[in-house]
Amino acid sequence: MCLAIPGQIVEITDAVNRLASVDVVGVRRTVNIGLLDVDGRGVEPGDWVLIHVGFALSKIDEEEAAATLRLLEQMGSEYEQELEELKASAIE
Repeated sequence: MCLAIPGQIVEITDAVNRLASVDVVGVRRTVNIGLLDVDGRGVEPGDWVLIHVGFALSKIDEEEAAATLRLLEQMGSEYEQELEELKASAIE
């Protein structure tokens, strides 16, 4: 099962290629934020996003991020597997 996990944008690391450093429960990864540029406005540091396979899919608020994390934690092994895959992934 593949899940979208909430993460918080820490910094835009490559504006041209639309890459950002995102914190997901203490794990920092580079993700592509280009899919969120649809309306000419993207994301900025401090924003929360849902991440799947290295791409930020949607912008969410902090309350939704916390609720989603609580729900995912209740899923047990699937959530742990997704976190392990996140830790092993890298976008350069």
